[in-house]
Amino acid sequence: MLQVAVFDEEHEKDLEEEMNAFLAELDDIQVKDIRYSVTLTIDEDGEQIYCYSALVLYQI
Repeated sequence: MLQVAVFDEEHEKDLEEEMNAFLAELDDIQVKDIRYSVTLTIDEDGEQIYCYSALVLYQI
């Protein structure tokens, strides 16, 4: 059965840590695909807000 895990963090290092912890629980053969995305927006104060996200498709 295919499953997905979605990760969403404001900092790329946080995303890396979360994903590495999750992937450490899986066998290499279970991971089918990883999709990565970065989104940027500007808040009302003019501050840049980044969203780093990834989707892991894996087999159980």
